Amino acid sequence: MAKIRRPTVAGMFYEGDAEALKVQVESCFLHRFGPKKLPKVNLGGPREILGLISPHAGFMASGPVAAIAYYELALDGKPDTVVILGPNHTGYGSALSVVNEGFWRTPLGDVEIDGAVADEIVKETSVLDVDDSAHRHEHSIEVQLPFLQYLYGDRFKFVPICFLMQDLESAKEVGRALVEVLAERNAVVIASSDFTHYESQASVDRKDLVALKAVEALDDKEFYSILEGENVSACGYAPIAALMTYAKGLGAKKVELLSHRTSGDITGDKTSVVGYAAVSFKK
Repeated sequence: MAKIRRPTVAGMFYEGDAEALKVQVESCFLHRFGPKKLPKVNLGGPREILGLISPHAGFMASGPVAAIAYYELALDGKPDTVVILGPNHTGYGSALSVVNEGFWRTPLGDVEIDGAVADEIVKETSVLDVDDSAHRHEHSIEVQLPFLQYLYGDRFKFVPICFLMQDLESAKEVGRALVEVLAERNAVVIASSDFTHYESQASVDRKDLVALKAVEALDDKEFYSILEGENVSACGYAPIAALMTYAKGLGAKKVELLSHRTSGDITGDKTSVVGYAAVSFKK
């Protein structure tokens, strides 16, 4: 019997049944802060996107920004393997953990783990453990799947990597392993992260844009220094640094901030907001 991870946040972060979820994902694409149109996958696309940063709050709050990232991916074509890097919010499990078998279920169906790629990534690093427990209750990776399923159905495999430990050296080691394993594959890497949490709209806008400048420059040291110096409470900073290392290793030519919004832009309450960004990394 195949191992199935059941969804942790269906019915909370996103709709809990297939039809309602499909409508919700479409509403993110059509939203005034989203792409404002539904994506059509360009199967003959150039496949220039090496990676994306996408947020992971409830679809009501961050869905339109995530939709902008996935709209770009649809135009770019179809990856065979998607590696999703997310922070570990729960504290369960290993410091750095991957799942290497089975399926993850959402209301839109089951997505197969790419076991071969997962095992190769583990072999290339000394920091990654195979550990399901770190992933069991974690939402940061799960919430990316409905967007990917909306675009590609079950015609892709994925590898989830969860970061409890977020030091720069470990992030870079994972990034370098991804270069080794994915260089010859049709793959995309998604770093799942929100940005500054629970500050005023003005403060979140200012801090996030300073941090995102370092991301666009592919300068991971500067990124970490800004996080610390400016007290930027981005939750998935190591996933972002791992993606930066990967993109640099494969000679990324263009890093583009596609969208930056806050929860306040969506709800209208700008007193205490969370920042969300969509960023693409292209060959």
